Amino acid sequence: MKVSQTIRSVRKNVKEARKQDKTIGLVPTMGALHAGHLSLVEAAKKKCDYVVVSIFVNPTQFGPSEDFEKYPRPIDDDLQKCEKAGVDVVFNPSANEMYPEKVITWVNVEKITDNLCGHSRPGHFRGVTTVCAKLFNIVSPDMAFFGQKDAQQAIVIKRMVADLNMPLEIVVCPIVREKSGMAMSSRNKYLSEQERVDASYIYKSLQKCKEMIDSGSRNTKTIINEMRNILEQKESIKIEYISIVDEKTLENIDYIKNNALIAIAVRIGLTRLIDNFPIDITV
Repeated sequence: MKVSQTIRSVRKNVKEARKQDKTIGLVPTMGALHAGHLSLVEAAKKKCDYVVVSIFVNPTQFGPSEDFEKYPRPIDDDLQKCEKAGVDVVFNPSANEMYPEKVITWVNVEKITDNLCGHSRPGHFRGVTTVCAKLFNIVSPDMAFFGQKDAQQAIVIKRMVADLNMPLEIVVCPIVREKSGMAMSSRNKYLSEQERVDASYIYKSLQKCKEMIDSGSRNTKTIINEMRNILEQKESIKIEYISIVDEKTLENIDYIKNNALIAIAVRIGLTRLIDNFPIDITV
Protein backbone atom coordinates (compact mmCIF):
# COMPACT_ATOMS: atom_id res chain seq x y z
CA MET A 1 0.00 0.00 0.00
CA LYS A 2 1.24 3.46 -0.90
CA VAL A 3 0.70 6.62 1.13
CA SER A 4 0.51 9.92 -0.75
CA GLN A 5 0.58 13.22 1.08
CA THR A 6 0.61 15.44 -2.00
CA ILE A 7 -1.80 15.96 -4.86
CA ARG A 8 0.98 15.37 -7.35
CA SER A 9 1.88 12.04 -5.76
CA VAL A 10 -1.64 10.60 -5.62
CA ARG A 11 -2.30 11.70 -9.20
CA LYS A 12 0.87 9.89 -10.29
CA ASN A 13 -0.25 6.70 -8.55
CA VAL A 14 -3.71 6.84 -10.12
CA LYS A 15 -2.22 7.59 -13.54
CA GLU A 16 -0.10 4.44 -13.30
CA ALA A 17 -3.21 2.41 -12.45
CA ARG A 18 -5.07 3.95 -15.38
CA LYS A 19 -2.28 2.84 -17.73
CA GLN A 20 -3.12 -0.71 -16.69
CA ASP A 21 -6.80 -0.12 -17.54
CA LYS A 22 -7.80 -0.33 -13.88
CA THR A 23 -11.05 1.21 -12.65
CA ILE A 24 -10.58 3.62 -9.76
CA GLY A 25 -12.66 3.66 -6.57
CA LEU A 26 -12.46 6.46 -4.00
CA VAL A 27 -13.53 6.24 -0.36
CA PRO A 28 -13.45 9.77 1.10
CA THR A 29 -13.03 9.79 4.90
CA MET A 30 -11.91 12.04 7.75
CA GLY A 31 -10.07 9.14 9.37
CA ALA A 32 -10.69 7.53 12.77
CA LEU A 33 -11.70 4.55 10.69
CA HIS A 34 -14.19 1.98 11.94
CA ALA A 35 -16.14 -0.96 10.53
CA GLY A 36 -18.46 1.41 8.67
CA HIS A 37 -15.58 2.91 6.71
CA LEU A 38 -14.10 -0.53 6.08
CA SER A 39 -17.42 -1.70 4.64
CA LEU A 40 -17.05 1.09 2.07
CA VAL A 41 -13.54 -0.13 1.26
CA GLU A 42 -14.91 -3.66 0.85
CA ALA A 43 -17.61 -2.40 -1.52
CA ALA A 44 -15.02 -0.42 -3.48
CA LYS A 45 -12.76 -3.44 -3.84
CA LYS A 46 -15.66 -5.50 -5.22
CA LYS A 47 -16.54 -2.92 -7.85
CA CYS A 48 -13.15 -1.39 -8.70
CA ASP A 49 -9.64 -2.59 -9.51
CA TYR A 50 -7.78 0.13 -7.63
CA VAL A 51 -8.96 1.68 -4.35
CA VAL A 52 -7.97 5.08 -2.99
CA VAL A 53 -8.91 6.07 0.57
CA SER A 54 -8.60 9.75 1.42
CA ILE A 55 -7.99 10.66 5.06
CA PHE A 56 -8.44 14.37 5.56
CA VAL A 57 -10.12 16.22 8.41
CA ASN A 58 -11.62 18.98 6.31
CA PRO A 59 -11.62 22.31 8.19
CA THR A 60 -14.13 23.99 5.86
CA GLN A 61 -17.01 21.76 6.93
CA PHE A 62 -16.69 22.57 10.64
CA GLY A 63 -18.40 25.55 12.23
CA PRO A 64 -16.60 27.93 14.64
CA SER A 65 -17.90 26.15 17.77
CA GLU A 66 -17.62 22.59 16.46
CA ASP A 67 -15.10 19.86 17.20
CA PHE A 68 -12.44 20.39 14.51
CA GLU A 69 -9.55 20.67 16.97
CA LYS A 70 -10.46 17.58 19.00
CA TYR A 71 -11.66 15.43 16.09
CA PRO A 72 -9.80 12.08 16.42
CA ARG A 73 -6.77 11.66 14.15
CA PRO A 74 -5.26 8.20 14.83
CA ILE A 75 -3.39 8.13 11.53
CA ASP A 76 -1.06 5.19 12.33
CA ASP A 77 -4.02 3.01 13.29
CA ASP A 78 -5.92 4.16 10.20
CA LEU A 79 -3.05 3.25 7.91
CA GLN A 80 -2.80 -0.21 9.45
CA LYS A 81 -6.52 -0.77 8.89
CA CYS A 82 -6.27 0.39 5.29
CA GLU A 83 -3.34 -1.88 4.57
CA LYS A 84 -5.11 -4.85 6.14
CA ALA A 85 -8.23 -4.08 4.08
CA GLY A 86 -6.24 -4.14 0.85
CA VAL A 87 -6.32 -0.43 -0.01
CA ASP A 88 -3.97 0.48 -2.86
CA VAL A 89 -3.18 4.06 -1.86
CA VAL A 90 -4.08 6.35 1.03
CA PHE A 91 -4.25 10.05 0.23
CA ASN A 92 -3.45 11.87 3.47
CA PRO A 93 -2.86 15.54 2.64
CA SER A 94 -2.32 18.43 5.01
CA ALA A 95 -4.71 21.36 5.15
CA ASN A 96 -2.08 23.48 3.40
CA GLU A 97 -1.87 20.95 0.58
CA MET A 98 -5.64 21.03 0.02
CA TYR A 99 -6.06 24.76 0.71
CA PRO A 100 -2.77 26.51 -0.06
CA GLU A 101 -4.55 29.86 -0.18
CA LYS A 102 -7.68 31.28 1.41
CA VAL A 103 -10.66 29.69 -0.32
CA ILE A 104 -12.65 32.05 -2.54
CA THR A 105 -14.14 29.39 -4.82
CA TRP A 106 -16.92 27.25 -3.39
CA VAL A 107 -19.29 24.59 -4.66
CA ASN A 108 -22.72 25.27 -3.21
CA VAL A 109 -25.73 22.97 -3.66
CA GLU A 110 -28.91 24.88 -2.89
CA LYS A 111 -32.31 23.95 -1.43
CA ILE A 112 -31.55 20.34 -0.40
CA THR A 113 -28.97 21.71 2.03
CA ASP A 114 -31.47 24.01 3.77
CA ASN A 115 -33.15 21.42 6.03
CA LEU A 116 -31.92 18.79 8.52
CA CYS A 117 -28.19 19.17 9.25
CA GLY A 118 -27.95 22.07 6.83
CA HIS A 119 -30.31 24.10 9.01
CA SER A 120 -28.38 23.51 12.22
CA ARG A 121 -24.88 23.61 10.68
CA PRO A 122 -24.74 26.67 8.39
CA GLY A 123 -21.95 26.38 5.82
CA HIS A 124 -21.33 22.70 6.58
CA PHE A 125 -22.45 21.34 3.24
CA ARG A 126 -20.65 24.04 1.32
CA GLY A 127 -17.46 22.71 2.88
CA VAL A 128 -18.44 19.11 2.14
CA THR A 129 -19.29 19.69 -1.52
CA THR A 130 -16.21 21.81 -2.10
CA VAL A 131 -13.80 19.27 -0.63
CA CYS A 132 -15.51 16.39 -2.44
CA ALA A 133 -15.30 18.29 -5.73
CA LYS A 134 -11.60 18.81 -5.06
CA LEU A 135 -11.07 15.13 -4.25
CA PHE A 136 -12.94 14.06 -7.38
CA ASN A 137 -10.76 16.40 -9.46
CA ILE A 138 -7.57 15.16 -7.80
CA VAL A 139 -8.26 11.41 -7.91
CA SER A 140 -10.58 11.23 -10.96
CA PRO A 141 -12.37 8.11 -9.68
CA ASP A 142 -14.86 6.04 -11.65
CA MET A 143 -16.82 5.50 -8.45
CA ALA A 144 -16.91 7.14 -5.02
CA PHE A 145 -18.34 5.37 -1.97
CA PHE A 146 -20.34 7.00 0.81
CA GLY A 147 -22.28 5.66 3.81
CA GLN A 148 -26.03 5.84 4.27
CA LYS A 149 -25.48 7.12 7.83
CA ASP A 150 -24.74 10.53 6.33
CA ALA A 151 -27.85 10.35 4.17
CA GLN A 152 -28.18 14.05 3.46
CA GLN A 153 -24.52 14.25 2.53
CA ALA A 154 -24.90 11.37 0.05
CA ILE A 155 -27.98 12.97 -1.54
CA VAL A 156 -26.22 16.33 -1.82
CA ILE A 157 -23.09 14.80 -3.36
CA LYS A 158 -25.18 12.83 -5.85
CA ARG A 159 -26.94 16.01 -6.91
CA MET A 160 -23.67 17.92 -7.27
CA VAL A 161 -22.21 15.18 -9.46
CA ALA A 162 -25.34 15.11 -11.64
CA ASP A 163 -25.67 18.90 -11.96
CA LEU A 164 -21.98 19.41 -12.80
CA ASN A 165 -21.77 16.40 -15.15
CA MET A 166 -18.92 14.88 -13.18
CA PRO A 167 -17.85 11.58 -14.79
CA LEU A 168 -18.24 9.26 -11.82
CA GLU A 169 -20.84 7.16 -10.05
CA ILE A 170 -21.75 7.75 -6.40
CA VAL A 171 -22.35 4.47 -4.53
CA VAL A 172 -24.21 4.65 -1.21
CA CYS A 173 -23.61 1.72 1.15
CA PRO A 174 -25.77 0.55 4.10
CA ILE A 175 -25.28 1.75 7.67
CA VAL A 176 -23.08 -0.48 9.81
CA ARG A 177 -24.34 -0.66 13.40
CA GLU A 178 -22.92 -1.62 16.77
CA LYS A 179 -24.56 -4.43 18.76
CA SER A 180 -26.78 -1.87 20.49
CA GLY A 181 -28.06 -0.69 17.12
CA MET A 182 -26.18 2.62 17.31
CA ALA A 183 -24.83 3.70 13.92
CA MET A 184 -21.06 3.49 13.81
CA SER A 185 -19.42 6.92 13.79
CA SER A 186 -15.98 8.31 14.52
CA ARG A 187 -17.65 10.58 17.07
CA ASN A 188 -18.86 7.58 19.10
CA LYS A 189 -15.39 7.65 20.67
CA TYR A 190 -16.42 10.77 22.59
CA LEU A 191 -19.18 8.92 24.48
CA SER A 192 -18.89 7.61 28.03
CA GLU A 193 -20.13 4.11 28.83
CA GLN A 194 -23.46 5.44 30.10
CA GLU A 195 -23.83 7.79 27.15
CA ARG A 196 -23.37 4.85 24.79
CA VAL A 197 -26.23 3.06 26.54
CA ASP A 198 -28.40 6.17 26.21
CA ALA A 199 -27.44 6.53 22.54
CA SER A 200 -29.04 3.16 21.81
CA TYR A 201 -32.41 4.90 22.23
CA ILE A 202 -31.83 6.60 18.88
CA TYR A 203 -32.09 3.24 17.16
CA LYS A 204 -35.02 2.24 19.37
CA SER A 205 -36.90 5.30 18.15
CA LEU A 206 -36.14 4.38 14.53
CA GLN A 207 -37.38 0.85 15.17
CA LYS A 208 -40.61 2.31 16.57
CA CYS A 209 -40.98 4.40 13.44
CA LYS A 210 -40.57 1.32 11.27
CA GLU A 211 -43.10 -0.64 13.34
CA MET A 212 -45.66 2.15 12.96
CA ILE A 213 -45.15 2.43 9.22
CA ASP A 214 -45.33 -1.35 8.80
CA SER A 215 -48.62 -1.21 10.73
CA GLY A 216 -50.02 1.37 8.34
CA SER A 217 -49.25 4.69 10.04
CA ARG A 218 -48.62 7.46 7.53
CA ASN A 219 -49.14 10.69 9.50
CA THR A 220 -45.64 12.02 10.16
CA LYS A 221 -46.61 14.13 13.19
CA THR A 222 -47.97 11.03 14.95
CA ILE A 223 -44.86 9.01 14.14
CA ILE A 224 -42.47 11.76 15.21
CA ASN A 225 -44.30 12.24 18.52
CA GLU A 226 -43.88 8.54 19.35
CA MET A 227 -40.19 8.71 18.48
CA ARG A 228 -39.77 11.82 20.61
CA ASN A 229 -41.38 10.03 23.56
CA ILE A 230 -38.75 7.29 23.32
CA LEU A 231 -35.81 9.67 23.08
CA GLU A 232 -37.05 11.82 25.96
CA GLN A 233 -36.86 8.82 28.30
CA LYS A 234 -33.15 9.65 28.58
CA GLU A 235 -32.35 13.03 30.11
CA SER A 236 -28.93 13.07 28.47
CA ILE A 237 -30.48 13.15 24.99
CA LYS A 238 -31.14 16.63 23.64
CA ILE A 239 -33.09 16.42 20.39
CA GLU A 240 -31.90 18.67 17.58
CA TYR A 241 -34.41 17.37 15.06
CA ILE A 242 -36.61 14.42 14.17
CA SER A 243 -37.78 14.83 10.59
CA ILE A 244 -39.55 12.82 7.93
CA VAL A 245 -38.72 14.30 4.56
CA ASP A 246 -39.19 13.72 0.87
CA GLU A 247 -36.38 11.50 -0.42
CA LYS A 248 -35.41 13.88 -3.25
CA THR A 249 -36.22 17.39 -2.04
CA LEU A 250 -35.49 16.75 1.66
CA GLU A 251 -38.45 18.93 2.52
CA ASN A 252 -40.62 18.00 5.52
CA ILE A 253 -43.78 16.07 4.65
CA ASP A 254 -47.04 15.66 6.56
CA TYR A 255 -48.04 12.31 5.09
CA ILE A 256 -45.95 9.42 3.78
CA LYS A 257 -47.03 8.49 0.26
CA ASN A 258 -43.96 6.79 -1.17
CA ASN A 259 -40.19 7.11 -0.79
CA ALA A 260 -39.12 9.25 2.16
CA LEU A 261 -36.36 9.55 4.75
CA ILE A 262 -36.64 9.58 8.53
CA ALA A 263 -33.68 11.46 9.99
CA ILE A 264 -32.58 12.22 13.54
CA ALA A 265 -29.93 14.44 15.10
CA VAL A 266 -29.34 14.60 18.84
CA ARG A 267 -26.72 15.71 21.29
CA ILE A 268 -25.62 13.50 24.14
CA GLY A 269 -23.34 15.50 26.36
CA LEU A 270 -21.03 17.33 23.95
CA THR A 271 -21.41 14.75 21.20
CA ARG A 272 -23.64 15.25 18.17
CA LEU A 273 -25.03 12.03 16.68
CA ILE A 274 -27.13 11.45 13.57
CA ASP A 275 -29.04 8.45 12.25
CA ASN A 276 -31.70 7.68 9.66
CA PHE A 277 -33.39 5.09 7.58
CA PRO A 278 -35.05 5.28 4.18
CA ILE A 279 -38.78 4.63 3.86
CA ASP A 280 -39.80 2.79 0.71
CA ILE A 281 -43.55 2.29 0.39
CA THR A 282 -46.27 2.75 -2.17
CA VAL A 283 -49.73 3.78 -0.98
